[in-house]
Amino acid sequence: MIKIEKFLSTDSDRYRLARGIRHEVFVDEQNVPEELEYDNDEEAVNYLLYEDGLAKGTARWRETSAGIKLERFAVFASERGKGYGTLLLERILEDVMPTGKRIYLHAQISAVSYYLKAGFQTEGHSFSEAGIEHYLMVFPAPSG
Repeated sequence: MIKIEKFLSTDSDRYRLARGIRHEVFVDEQNVPEELEYDNDEEAVNYLLYEDGLAKGTARWRETSAGIKLERFAVFASERGKGYGTLLLERILEDVMPTGKRIYLHAQISAVSYYLKAGFQTEGHSFSEAGIEHYLMVFPAPSG
């Protein structure tokens, strides 16, 4: 059974699990410096996805001066390709769309096509963040 829980960084047990996933994916696999990986955690709303009681993936969002920024989507390498990232994205969009604020993210080049399929649009040129090429991507506001 899949379950997604929402929490703040003050929830130490869940936060520790989320940090562990992020550390493995971003710091160990992608060589992102630790000090960059954990920035702004205190102001973010975090999510953990569990299957059969085991944490498999995490993501977060936070409000910035530019809108709602979706960040830190991470799924253990052994668990990728099972739709966990999509479930996390859908849940976060469900939670933040009612705010009516601009929804955006910085997508690694390798993930751009994934976010395009999810309804995001690229804006501008690619840029380097933590030594990895990214694109600014924006989720269109619902029409009507």
